[in-house]
Amino acid sequence: MKIFPAIDIKDKKCVRLIKGDFSQKTEYQMSPVEQATQFIDKGFKNLHIVDLDGALAGETVNLDIIKEIVSKFDFKVEVGGGVRDFDSIQEYADIGVDKIILGSAAIKDKNFLKKACKKFPKKIALGLDAKDGKLSLSGWKESSGISTLDFLTEVNDYGISRLIFTDINKDGTKESPNFDETLKVAEISNCPVIISGGVSSIEDIKKAKTLKNIEGVIVGKAIYDGDIKLEELAKEDA
Repeated sequence: MKIFPAIDIKDKKCVRLIKGDFSQKTEYQMSPVEQATQFIDKGFKNLHIVDLDGALAGETVNLDIIKEIVSKFDFKVEVGGGVRDFDSIQEYADIGVDKIILGSAAIKDKNFLKKACKKFPKKIALGLDAKDGKLSLSGWKESSGISTLDFLTEVNDYGISRLIFTDINKDGTKESPNFDETLKVAEISNCPVIISGGVSSIEDIKKAKTLKNIEGVIVGKAIYDGDIKLEELAKEDA
C-alpha cells in the first residue's frame, strides 16, 4: 500500500479545502517545500501535489515550487491541477514528475486523454472527482453530468497508468473515504486505484489494504490537523 501525503498549493502556501470549497480554506504555516521536507524525513516515498491555482486558472501556475520539490527530494511525485494540454504534461515530465494527473481536460475531451496516454506511456494518471456519482470539472466548480462509472468504462482501455478517485462530499471532512463507491470504481478499472477524500485514521488505511485493485491512499487534512501521526502513517507505507 502506497501512502501519498498531500500538498495542495494555493498562493504559494499549503492549504486544505473542505469538499473542494475555496471559501472553506485552511492555510498552514509550513511552505510546500518545508512540508515536503517533513514528509521525506519521516520516510515517505510518494507525494501527491495539487496546483489549486492551476486548477482554477486552467494552466500550470506553481511549476517553480513543484520543480524545487521534485529536484530536492527523492519522492515519486504525482501532480494534478490545471493540466489541460500536451505542453503542460511535457513540462512536468521534463522536471521528473512520476505521474501527471489529467482531470477536467480528460473528461471534456476523451481523445486528448487517449493521445496523452499514447504519447506519455506509463505517465498519465486519471483523476476522477465525483459528487453524488457524477464527475466534477474545473477545480470542482461545475458538474459534468457524466456518470463516473460510465466514463471509466469508455476510457478503460486507453492505457491509463493510475486512477485517482475522489468523493468530493468526503474530501477534507475526515469522515472516512467512500469505500463503497471506490470499490465500484476499482472493480471495473483496468489500472490500479488510489483512494482520495475523507481519510481520518489509521483504521481507514488498514481497511484500504484489504480491498482489491487499490494501489494506495492519499492523506491530507488528517495529517495537517494532527489526527494521524506521521510516524504511525509511515509504517503503513510500503
